[in-house]
Amino acid sequence: MEKRDLGTGGLKVSAVGFGCMGMSQSYGPNPGDRQQMIAVLRAAVERGVTFFDTAEVYGPFVNEELVGEALAPVRDQVVIATKFGFAFDAQGRQSGLSSRPEHVKRAVEGSLRRLGVDTIDLLYQHRVDPRVPIEDVAGTVKELIEAGKVHHFGLSEAGVQTIRRAHAVQPVAALQSEYSLWWREPEAEIIPTLAELGIGLVPFSPLGKGFLTGTVTATTSFEAGDVRGTIPRFSEEARAANQAVVDLLGRIADAHGATPAQVALAWLLAQKPWIAPIPGTRRLDRLAENLAAADLELTGDDLAQIETAAGQIEIHGARYPEHLERLIDR
Repeated sequence: MEKRDLGTGGLKVSAVGFGCMGMSQSYGPNPGDRQQMIAVLRAAVERGVTFFDTAEVYGPFVNEELVGEALAPVRDQVVIATKFGFAFDAQGRQSGLSSRPEHVKRAVEGSLRRLGVDTIDLLYQHRVDPRVPIEDVAGTVKELIEAGKVHHFGLSEAGVQTIRRAHAVQPVAALQSEYSLWWREPEAEIIPTLAELGIGLVPFSPLGKGFLTGTVTATTSFEAGDVRGTIPRFSEEARAANQAVVDLLGRIADAHGATPAQVALAWLLAQKPWIAPIPGTRRLDRLAENLAAADLELTGDDLAQIETAAGQIEIHGARYPEHLERLIDR
């Protein structure tokens, strides 16, 4: 698979990465056992994926353990990204934000242990902590880089001013934020800033939490534990209204003998050469579908058609419940 540069510090990753969160949380009961998930992750490596994304809060903690075990035999072939930024109570439950320097250092020690690695390839601040100056956070990560415990620094869901301030202390290799055909807010200020500073973009939820695959409709019922049941954008009314985006993808897909998911990913890859989306899956067939998007070349006419049609579609529903929207840095 094509490799892409994230930032200007030598971090190269596969054009399509793998978001591992859903193997441990957020999308209802996990249909497979641990060994099945490990098999999917190792199959991804065999098919050319070198970029895997996890976080201490996924589970919490168990997703890092899963990723570490799965990738241990191929550690020298892959880039593992993880994240800090949340506090946990005595029972190990997530309990708000924390990016105090001492907390960051403890979190990194825990991630290193769970992943079974000596160095974290890419360390993100998961969410900006308004109580801690970003200069202190960046300075702490700089110390961890100098100590050999981290290779590259990243931010997640950070606003333009935060990115600039952090980058001035420790170069930011990548920003992870939601970006897809149904969430294009980064195009206004974030993407131009990343281009100026030489920072890569890692879109999470590049398939709209499954909606852009065409497998979620207005009549879909979400199981207990599926976070989409709490998201305004996934209300029945919003799904019915937003179907226009999937229909657009389907028209382009039909012309290429592809799927809506593949067009959605190919569209992202066509936006900038330093964008590397991280779709997630628990299934080998979906893995194959996602990775084939890297070989789908959309023509200039395709991209123009998508741009024109998408510009006429109004997306309905917020992408987070209100309590999670408050965690986004603006």
